[in-house]
Amino acid sequence: MNKVNVTIDGQKIQAQAGQTILEVAESVGIKIPTLCHHPALEPIGACRVCLVEVARQRTLQPSCTFQVTEGMEVLTHSPKVEEARRFVLELILSDHPLDCMTCEQAGNCELQDLAYEYGIQQTRFPGVQHEYEVDESNPFYVRDYNKCILCRRCVRACNELNGVEAIGVIQRGFDSKIGTAFDGLMQDSVCEFCGMCTEVCPTGALVPKMRQHQGRSWEFTKVATTCPYCGVGCQFYLNVKDGRIVDVTSKWNAPANHGWTCVKGRFGWDFVHHPDRLTKPMVRREKGGELEEVTWDEALDFVASRFGKIREQYGPGALGALSSAKCTDEENFAVQKLARGVFGTNNVDHCARL
Repeated sequence: MNKVNVTIDGQKIQAQAGQTILEVAESVGIKIPTLCHHPALEPIGACRVCLVEVARQRTLQPSCTFQVTEGMEVLTHSPKVEEARRFVLELILSDHPLDCMTCEQAGNCELQDLAYEYGIQQTRFPGVQHEYEVDESNPFYVRDYNKCILCRRCVRACNELNGVEAIGVIQRGFDSKIGTAFDGLMQDSVCEFCGMCTEVCPTGALVPKMRQHQGRSWEFTKVATTCPYCGVGCQFYLNVKDGRIVDVTSKWNAPANHGWTCVKGRFGWDFVHHPDRLTKPMVRREKGGELEEVTWDEALDFVASRFGKIREQYGPGALGALSSAKCTDEENFAVQKLARGVFGTNNVDHCARL
């Protein structure tokens, strides 16, 4: 691609033609604040927080969508730019609850961070505010439209990442909000509950239910892991506090899924701490008998002896092996080797075919 020479805040930079001002600035460590922008989503310039001053342009331009050209000169923090950003932030806060002390996203809210950065304690534009009822109707996450800033990140994640298009901007003007067709419930829409909307939301408008009242984000330890549900190998971060999983967040550089998740990966981890989960081997020695706790050696010996008796009495065709997508390739290979080489049967199948 062609190279272009631009100047940002007095720093001369050689950039690729087609890059946006924001991309070029970030590549050299110049920070431009954003709200609607997310690196995994297509830029739309909705929030106007990333406005910059471009020489020979009549008005301020959104840096997330404005492409660089040869000889362009940009100021990212001029007095004019800073005044415009403060104005935009105050307008957003004029219709936003100031309950940061009890909000689940406190400490991890991009709007809160910008209000702190610009020293905005209260807005100069008091007026009518929305008073939406908090929607807790679906089983996976809470929707609080009072905290929505209409950045459309959730809409783009649903459209671009998952391709479902379950939500969009409905109504007009001051009544605009994010919703499903005819403003119905999420569970009545085509939503697959992949949870990507909760991942990209910059405020506390969308919060996973299992994460509520579990602590602040800075108290969590992020542990990278691979999802156990299928064979794709999606990776994500387990957010852990006091030895317990409290949330799942995206690992954007994961090679298989690039941060995307399905409903199982995002919300299906509660089995880890479920009281009914078996954590030690148990054996029922006779039909109708009670399960009793045993050692692993006792359990394996019991299983091996039962396999041997069944094969001896009914033949190898009475045995079969059903493997799992949760296992590695090597483990699945070992299972079929056990079935064919030891049991003497070709009754081998896999849960992915079911």
